[in-house]
Amino acid sequence: MAIVNSTIQLQGSIAGMSFYKRRGSDKIIARSKGGASKAMIKNSPKFENLRLQQNEWKGCTQFASKLRYAFAGLHRIADYNLTPALNALAKNIQKTDGGNVLGERAIVFSDYRYTLDGFNFNRSYPFNTILRVPVTVETDRKKLAAQVTVTRMNAGNDLLNVQKLPYFRILVGLGAVSDMRYQESTKSYLPVNGSMHPVFTTYTGEWQICESVLEKQIIEVQLNEDLIENLTEEVTLIVSIAVEFGKVGFSGIPQEVKYAGSGKVIACF
Repeated sequence: MAIVNSTIQLQGSIAGMSFYKRRGSDKIIARSKGGASKAMIKNSPKFENLRLQQNEWKGCTQFASKLRYAFAGLHRIADYNLTPALNALAKNIQKTDGGNVLGERAIVFSDYRYTLDGFNFNRSYPFNTILRVPVTVETDRKKLAAQVTVTRMNAGNDLLNVQKLPYFRILVGLGAVSDMRYQESTKSYLPVNGSMHPVFTTYTGEWQICESVLEKQIIEVQLNEDLIENLTEEVTLIVSIAVEFGKVGFSGIPQEVKYAGSGKVIACF
């Protein structure tokens, strides 16, 4: 892979080379085509380890996809592609499994859930640079619930409104995701607890004027109580928070502006 440093804006394929862009970058990426055929990779003994690694990678990407759902929709505010970062997180956890052979190593996220605490959905303006007042969270695993407290704020001073938009609102999400293990019977990775992989609920606050003074807010989120009896140690609960900015829409009421805001994970329990 190479970076094309020129004024030529080229995307597509030419003479065995592919040219494309990635989200979050204005540079052109160049990659050569070719390599072993699909049939060779699938059947040749030379590629046995590669096939095992590919099988594990499928489990990582499946887990990362469900983990993103557990962010309860708040990941839409992200200013970069979260998927590679979540794939890498899953792979690092998978590598710690010393009890299974290559190709069948589990993704036991419940043992490493703390590694996601503070995970930011934004790189240009991380959450703490946008909302400059303390945010605390209290969790109750047995009740599948969390309580988020946002300190009193003067939005004109305590909120970094990068795009100078007129409205903002607070979002809080609570989601759940299960560990995943390889199942020989299906030759695939499956959640240990499929009933909570994933589930989520989202609190969406009222639109506020960006010059408002807001008193302390206590926001409570809880998953469906019917799921309490399904909770097992393999399930991780995730609390996320975001600030979203908006403008007056065609109908005359505020609506969100794409990618305007910031969010992060504030608790995994």
